[in-house]
Amino acid sequence: MTPSPKVAGGDGPGSIRLYARIAGTGSCLPPRRLSNQDLADQLARDGIETSDAWIVERTGIRFRHFADPGMSSSSMGAQAALQALEAAGCAASEVDLIICATSTPDMVFPSTACLIQRQLGIRGGAAFDVQAVCSGFIYALSIADAMIRTGAARKALIIGAEVFSRILDFKDRTTCVLFGDGAGAVLLEVSSAPGIVASCLHADGAYADILKTPGTISGGEVLGDPFLRMEGQAVFKQAIVALGETTEEVLTLAGRDITQVDWLILHQANIRIMQTAARKLGLPMERVLVTVDQHGNTSAASIPLALDHAIRQGLVTRGQSLLLEGMGGGFTWGGALIDY
Repeated sequence: MTPSPKVAGGDGPGSIRLYARIAGTGSCLPPRRLSNQDLADQLARDGIETSDAWIVERTGIRFRHFADPGMSSSSMGAQAALQALEAAGCAASEVDLIICATSTPDMVFPSTACLIQRQLGIRGGAAFDVQAVCSGFIYALSIADAMIRTGAARKALIIGAEVFSRILDFKDRTTCVLFGDGAGAVLLEVSSAPGIVASCLHADGAYADILKTPGTISGGEVLGDPFLRMEGQAVFKQAIVALGETTEEVLTLAGRDITQVDWLILHQANIRIMQTAARKLGLPMERVLVTVDQHGNTSAASIPLALDHAIRQGLVTRGQSLLLEGMGGGFTWGGALIDY
């Protein structure tokens, strides 16, 4: 939950309330774009049967991007960050906080955020990763909002970056057709008026086994299963429950109702989840941003990718209210109401 607005310098006369607002957004997608047919042809060579029609019917996905060997979460994250800085008219040297949400870091350590910081030529400010899988961007956004509200940061890059293609089992058609690679970024800056109005974060480790990549590195070897594993029906059920609870909580915290939301920006996991969530909220799909058909599920990158796409297409404009919601392995979930 986003804390109550803090007062910089105390509560005395002249104190200034600090808030966080979105100043710019950016994104990066690998050049290699695969259609469902491209993927079906690739799988067929290994005796795995699927089709464009099968994938579209069950997921709504038509395309996804896969990173080439020379691309990484940090390199894509840095490119997305540069776009966000340019959109905001902000120099990289002004950034004093970088938070990267990723489940596919470049290495065990240092963090992907530190590697992005190096690529941007920034030194001195805090930089760290957040691991909440597909909810990671919402987690990172809420943390940055809290730090800006308390005066601990003034300009923060929030990045979601993933190369899920490298943890997919291409012998399992129920998972390998779902995911893609990419990065999205948002620059938050301190403001005298609320931009991030309210947020909430939750997790329930009792559901850790329904979506996981259980392998680990020990003694120079990979121990356990290094591939993504998912119980699709269980994830679907938990996602719908989580999205409904998140909407109610965030709107209550903000003192608003769903009719005051211009755009619902969900984690782009599956069109069926998005359609079910919208129906339960009484929202027409025309008010739900959809990029899953073009990007697939890009985990922590999906929400900032969708947001940046919508802003650059002129769909999301200044003065609108946005409800962002994510859910992912852990099981984690959360949301944020933003006045853009």
